[in-house]
Amino acid sequence: MADDSANQIPPTDEINSMSINSQNDEASSTSTPQMSVEEKFRIVRSIGEECIQEDELLNLLTKKPQPICYDGFEPSGRMHIAQGVMKAISVNKLTSAGCKVKIWVADWFAQLNNKMGEEINARADEYWPLVMDIARRNKLPRIMRCCQIMGRSEQDELTAAQILYPCMQCADIFFLKADICQLGMDQRKVNVLAREYCDDIKRKNKPIILSHHMLPGLQQGQEKMSKSDPSSAIYMEDEEAEVNVKIKKAYCPPKIVEGNPCLEYIKYIIFPWDKKFVVERSEANGGNKTFKSYEELVADYEEGNLHPGDLKPSLSKAINKILQPVRNHFNDNDNAKDLLKRVKGYRVTR
Repeated sequence: MADDSANQIPPTDEINSMSINSQNDEASSTSTPQMSVEEKFRIVRSIGEECIQEDELLNLLTKKPQPICYDGFEPSGRMHIAQGVMKAISVNKLTSAGCKVKIWVADWFAQLNNKMGEEINARADEYWPLVMDIARRNKLPRIMRCCQIMGRSEQDELTAAQILYPCMQCADIFFLKADICQLGMDQRKVNVLAREYCDDIKRKNKPIILSHHMLPGLQQGQEKMSKSDPSSAIYMEDEEAEVNVKIKKAYCPPKIVEGNPCLEYIKYIIFPWDKKFVVERSEANGGNKTFKSYEELVADYEEGNLHPGDLKPSLSKAINKILQPVRNHFNDNDNAKDLLKRVKGYRVTR
């Protein structure tokens, strides 16, 4: 876990009494004093493709100066650009609005999901009773409906251990005292399970679900990136030539915006990072152009004024600019270089 774990895991008797008004959180709040509640709400809400519920989010931001947001990562191999860049953009937005973000490194989950394989053992007497209570209160079909969070389906042949996965992820939310679950749309079902659990235990303050957009794979029809298919994603340590090849081969039909992964990369990575998108092309093809908004770019693309042959090299250049400091780190730091070699050697399932 990438936070001070000793201070972030609540005693068992605090799980049911999480208060929106917290003196400790108020004292440690880092939000900008002059930022209005409405502005905080606008920033936090902008992260989510869906929010359950908006009125609860507004109430939380009104009453608690430093809400706790939670996200978790299964250490299942190399880090792709959605984890490394999109998540950084979201975390920066959340902290600018005064939120405290806890990142849960889910190593036990990786083992359950047949990936690479501790934080949980340190407070096992608190964690596992909570997991068991969630499991006890839910029927197997309800838990099976959450299998999507593992990249699995209800039709897959699951191990008994994998059935524990949704119960554990649900428990994480309360274990970390999270006010906001800030995960991808593919994690929605287990976050809803956490809200249902609140009904079961008669807890008033339910975790707010703020589900962010899922960046698609680079090939046609890939709804999300897959770590078992390296061509479906850009990884944080990809070399410049690898990025160029992946983007060159990416699905990017002329004049078509819907389901176009190259345009999604521009919308969710380049514009939030650079606030612009620069297209470099010959005068015969219209000359260089700087787009100041995604809407302006889409208008040109749909009209055919911007061709994939010009968009793709410009996208590759923008991505490579973002990733270069990461490459430098792995090239210049011997320890990082060794760790990367080991991670690349792991066998990764979907």
